[in-house]
Amino acid sequence: MSVAHLVVTLFAAVWVGFSAFSIFIRAKWVVEPLSEYGVPRSWWPWLGTAKAAGAVGLVVGLFVPLLGVAAGVGLILYFTGAVITVLRARSYAHVPFPLLYLAPVAAALALGPGI
Repeated sequence: MSVAHLVVTLFAAVWVGFSAFSIFIRAKWVVEPLSEYGVPRSWWPWLGTAKAAGAVGLVVGLFVPLLGVAAGVGLILYFTGAVITVLRARSYAHVPFPLLYLAPVAAALALGPGI
């Protein structure tokens, strides 16, 4: 495992974990856009849980690479779905936000040992 992979993976995990925490505490700057995009409130805990699980999976993946790859792929699918949701809501100025989470996850996968 390279130092770059370790640093990028830990950064991605903390960053995605912060995103999950923001949903759990219902941070205004997170939940207001979710409402505007039409994401039902009943989904919010599940979305936060998916992000939290992905963040934990990235860290565990440092020791069990297959889990890290699975978590990374899951998070890429999650944030791709977020981009699509933002585009469907025609909130084009918000497209960079899910990309800011997707990019470090993709970088962690690219730097990883693979399977």
